[in-house]
Amino acid sequence: MEHKLENTVALLSRTPASLDALLRGLPEDWTMRTEGEGTWTVQGVVAHLIHCERNNWMPRIKWLLEFGESKSFVPFERESLRDEPPDLLLDEFRSTRSASLSQLHDLHLTQDQLGLYGLHPAFGRVTLSQQLATWATHDMTHLHQISRIMAHQYREAVGPWVKYLGVLQCSGHSGH
Repeated sequence: MEHKLENTVALLSRTPASLDALLRGLPEDWTMRTEGEGTWTVQGVVAHLIHCERNNWMPRIKWLLEFGESKSFVPFERESLRDEPPDLLLDEFRSTRSASLSQLHDLHLTQDQLGLYGLHPAFGRVTLSQQLATWATHDMTHLHQISRIMAHQYREAVGPWVKYLGVLQCSGHSGH
């Protein structure tokens, strides 16, 4: 599917409510456990999404529009160590995403602007359209990750059905 800004915004605007519906009020057994050593908790994933909202998506979009290919994006640190309760992080994510989408709307991006190039520190030339499509796909990656983390908590409890539950067969797709 070709990238369309309105489709990206439609998806991005739904992520906070999706996370809220799935996670709000859950016991720590769901939100503070991992899939194993070196993996994230659900709480950590939500903290990462907030970190990305503040330091990646809109800052890089604005950077690309201002500097094009003349200056590379500032490298991005993916991890954000936070220990607030998940419900507070969900509230913060909702407000930061709302602010990001408002800023995006205020740019009134044109089709020509979506084809503009910026310079990524690892990938080289990238378009604004690619950056926007990645933002939406990043949300989907972390929704997938959250479902995987949560399902992992019942890996033993499901007994022999484990072989039929695809979410328990998935080892993740976001490795470094």
